[in-house]
Amino acid sequence: MPMARRFMHLFAVLLLLVVVAGCGGGKTEKPLRVGDPAPSFTAVDLAGNPVSLAALRGKPVILRFWSTDCKFCRADTPIFNAYFDKYKKLGLQVIYISRNPDEKTVRDFVADLDIHFPVVIDTKGELASLYHVRVDPQTIVINPEQKIVAAILGGVSEAELQRLLGAYL
Repeated sequence: MPMARRFMHLFAVLLLLVVVAGCGGGKTEKPLRVGDPAPSFTAVDLAGNPVSLAALRGKPVILRFWSTDCKFCRADTPIFNAYFDKYKKLGLQVIYISRNPDEKTVRDFVADLDIHFPVVIDTKGELASLYHVRVDPQTIVINPEQKIVAAILGGVSEAELQRLLGAYL
């Protein structure tokens, strides 16, 4: 009988550990979903200008999380450039958020691809964490009421941007 008693004791301890681990004191946030309010943020772009989502209320916004070594990012940046140029007079805003902390590498990428919208370096990963971005590239589309319309993993086409944002432009 002592063996059964030890087993029950061990089982109780393991169960307690599982319960305690599952109730970790950390803050658990629910993932963002289409229709949720876009988390507000303020950052500084490469030109030293503040970039605030709250200041863009009433305008459609594209947040593009990217890295300099991402082949999709290099391939579809011309699409973002052209789409922005086409619709900026109608209020479209594009913010590129680099997860590469090396400013020179980011600036070289921006110059190589002639990016003319704000570029922010998310050195500490705060914006990526706020939007639950774990993999690059990821594009978050936000409507003028600052609700999330879509989160797109990977490359993006102009047709896809138009399908998601056409009603606002």
